[in-house]
Amino acid sequence: MDGDNPSPSQPAELALLHVFWHEGMLDHDTGFGVFDTGFDPGFLEVLDKHPENADRVRNMVSILRKGPLSRFLTWHSGRPAHVAELLSFHSREYIDYLVQANARGSTELCAGTFLNPGSWGVALLAAGSTMSAMDHILSSRANLAYALVRPPGHHAQPTRADGYCFLNNAGLAIKFALNANIKRVVTIDIDVHYGNGTAEGFYNTNDVLTISLHMNHGSWGPSHPQSGSIEELGEGNGYGYNLNIPLPNGSGDESYQYAFDELVVPAVRQYQPEIIVFIIGQDSSMFDPNGRQCLSMDGYRKIGRLVRAMAEEHSKGRLLIVQEGGYHITYSAYCLHATIEGVLKVSEPLLEDPIAGYPEDSGLACEVVNAIKRYWRETIPYLKDI
Repeated sequence: MDGDNPSPSQPAELALLHVFWHEGMLDHDTGFGVFDTGFDPGFLEVLDKHPENADRVRNMVSILRKGPLSRFLTWHSGRPAHVAELLSFHSREYIDYLVQANARGSTELCAGTFLNPGSWGVALLAAGSTMSAMDHILSSRANLAYALVRPPGHHAQPTRADGYCFLNNAGLAIKFALNANIKRVVTIDIDVHYGNGTAEGFYNTNDVLTISLHMNHGSWGPSHPQSGSIEELGEGNGYGYNLNIPLPNGSGDESYQYAFDELVVPAVRQYQPEIIVFIIGQDSSMFDPNGRQCLSMDGYRKIGRLVRAMAEEHSKGRLLIVQEGGYHITYSAYCLHATIEGVLKVSEPLLEDPIAGYPEDSGLACEVVNAIKRYWRETIPYLKDI
């Protein structure tokens, strides 16, 4: 299962993607209820599985192992993080709180975010596996690595849980890179929700440029006070290094392509990162129950190709992919496959889109992107010429 050697049939022009995964990450049981609430009103015969359930990731693993991309992947076993490692991103008080909550048994840390028996160990596996994937790149064993992890992490802030997230997997990997003398990191987050936890962790530094494309959902309560608006630019040395791209609900392939061409690609070119962290969520797809955007497989494929091109242009090809959301049990797996096809520069789609066909009107989204571009030019000195 594990290993670094390409198969004999591996085309020379396609790099291998090194996937970090551990079966133990299936052991986080998020329960049942009305969607993600855990609430049983007593009069429904059938309750929802919590959207962040093990089945969604089972299908992601399955499509990569059994689908047409399998020959381009090599698999590595993940490992749990040590508690001391978590302190690079999270506060001691918060980690102590999680350890104590785990000892008490089942706890709802915030709306929809349940720490149940076994969950803490799974969170440690997700964090450790993501740091191992980063280490694999920094130690020059690979340029491309993918942390296929759950629970997700990009909402977890230094001092609080949020949005199904306990530990910020990407944030911890970035801290690992900074501690290894990497000077400039770019994050590109395409999960449908604002990557507020990652942004919060690097809000006061210019060592990390955080870019988040998300639906315009605003704050959703005490655990998520950030709005994801364009005005949240960072503070102190970090001013101008948190770039939010809130797209109108219903934005799809054309809208995301335009946002990348007009905003993401020019900003990354100005910043010149040493490594790119690509934070992916398939909840931006047109059929996801937890989002209101309209990306298809083709849209994800094109985004993957764009991000790979940026890594090759600016960071010597070094690219870490970190899994976040994606809650449609089957279509999320297809959209993941398409994203990886794009990252690996597969010339023709290897899987057809089984259900795409939702129409998109990109006019409003393009107007929003143009307005954001004007705002950045007027507000952020290093982006005045994009």
